[in-house]
Amino acid sequence: MTPPVRVLLVAGEASGDLHGAALVRALRRRAPTLEISGIGGEHLQAAGMRLLVDMASVATMGFVETFGTLSRLVRAYRRLVRFLDEERPQLVILIDYPEFNFRIARQAKRRGIPIFYFIGPQVWAWRRGRVRTLRRLVDRMAVVFPFEPPLYNDGRSDGRSLAEFIGHPLLDVVAPTRSGAETRARYGLDPDRPVLALLPGSRQKEVGYLLRPLVAAAEILAAEGWQPILALAPGLSPDVLTDAAGGSPPGFPLAQGDTYNVIAAADAAVVASGTATLETALLGCPMVIVYRMAPLTYWLARRLVQVDWIGMPNIILQRSVFPELIQAEATPEAIAAAVRGLAGRRTAVAADLATLRERLGEPGAADRAATLALELIR
Repeated sequence: MTPPVRVLLVAGEASGDLHGAALVRALRRRAPTLEISGIGGEHLQAAGMRLLVDMASVATMGFVETFGTLSRLVRAYRRLVRFLDEERPQLVILIDYPEFNFRIARQAKRRGIPIFYFIGPQVWAWRRGRVRTLRRLVDRMAVVFPFEPPLYNDGRSDGRSLAEFIGHPLLDVVAPTRSGAETRARYGLDPDRPVLALLPGSRQKEVGYLLRPLVAAAEILAAEGWQPILALAPGLSPDVLTDAAGGSPPGFPLAQGDTYNVIAAADAAVVASGTATLETALLGCPMVIVYRMAPLTYWLARRLVQVDWIGMPNIILQRSVFPELIQAEATPEAIAAAVRGLAGRRTAVAADLATLRERLGEPGAADRAATLALELIR
């Protein structure tokens, strides 16, 4: 009998779980007998991946916050190394999550197992020396931003391309399922007054840092006619909001599992920096980008980050289209003022959003990535 073709896949964050699931489905359409195991969440499990480690136990937010999950990260690492030795997969697929995945890549490289990186880590933002590490360890990369291939491919001594731009996978998933008018009616929002969507983050710690200034800013704007609505990220319960708000839930409508529809119905949004900023941009909603973290994490990040902006829409456009308020700058008054400023330049912002969408390529990223990955299986 032909032995099964085994694949180890590692996704340590919510976006990796979502995009990894699309990749697994694309792989299985081409090679139905693949056995895919690894670290992931509910999306990867639903797509047919066997979970060796649940992503929820290893997801981290920043330098300081990682210490609380260190023992679980060590256990997960050892579990995957055992898998490499005992199951001998024919391919390792890594999705972003660089601090952990680089260690797995080294172990796979020592064992002669091909390594495919899907959605490369943002080494262009900080610690650019890791580009050399990726060139040494990884056999092929599927990258999702158009400016990334030159970073990885320039200077390759063998003349081969390491990285290929495949378009952004969000193009395949970001879309509302109902009209803006229907969404407003569902949450009791006046169709004639502007709506402000609040997205305080996908992790509990992010919500803890950001919810209070976002709610305070929304209260300022509500007095001026805005209608705030909170969009709760998947995997978070309303209790997270109650805890972050100091014991009583915010007095705004709450949307669970309906974020895309809420953003599409909104006139502006206040969004925690991360994948949600790109999702908001693709839904055509002007935004203010905010972020807060542990003071020590912020101090370290300031010394390591090598880009002029933290929001991916601004990085892609290479301009400060969307206001960014970080750490102490993210005050209720500053957030409210930034939202007012967006409202005054909607036409220009709409043109920038159209440009951004164009730069992200074409739909079908997972299918293109699957083709590249299967080429590595010998």
